[in-house]
Amino acid sequence: MTEVLFRTDPYLRETMAKVVGLTEGGGVVLDRTIFYPQGGGQPGDTGLIGWDDREMTVTGTVKGEGGAIVLQIEPGAPLPDTGQEIWQRLDWERRYRHMRAHTGLHLLSVVIPRPVTGGAVTAVKGRLDFDMPEAPEDKAALEAQLNGLIARDLPVTESWITDAELDANPGLVKTMSVKPPKGAGRVRLIAIGEGDARIDLQPCGGTHVARTGEIGLVTLGKIEKKGARNRRVNMLLG
Repeated sequence: MTEVLFRTDPYLRETMAKVVGLTEGGGVVLDRTIFYPQGGGQPGDTGLIGWDDREMTVTGTVKGEGGAIVLQIEPGAPLPDTGQEIWQRLDWERRYRHMRAHTGLHLLSVVIPRPVTGGAVTAVKGRLDFDMPEAPEDKAALEAQLNGLIARDLPVTESWITDAELDANPGLVKTMSVKPPKGAGRVRLIAIGEGDARIDLQPCGGTHVARTGEIGLVTLGKIEKKGARNRRVNMLLG
């Protein structure tokens, strides 16, 4: 199992690690990593790894077997040996935009309090699909409300509950299509705001900014019809 450093410090951009395995497809498994694996609508991280005078590109990151995280390396690159000490460095600008967009989608689910049927994040935007038969009447008002929440610069924090506690509180789960990351005995909750000022609490395994002010000004793009009951709302990063 890979130690997930992005969980305890999503702002960590570079660190050392040891190679503990190689995959048949040319992937590298480390004992600890800052690279987030694709999942929950958030893309896998990219960046660089290297040792001595060698440097190679990480083109993506995915989940492997047994809790391993696999760094996908550019085709044809010489792979390190198992046991090799290497450095790893994120494409930070891309990751940070994912963090901003992901946190912004949490806020979008606050201003549109409907069940979420899907979602995805890129480095330029995020989108949520809602169980919403009709499109919102006033998109400009929703955009103003969303930017108002961002401007409050609310803290984004995490806590943990057991799988059983989550089962007893199904209202915490907003997503209908993506199941909370259960199975390890406990589930991570992301809160926006604290105490009486808390505006959102939901299970999530992705990476987020520390305060909503870091998201920056956003724009609501096209609201698309995706079936009889589904509307897709696009949120563009500034």
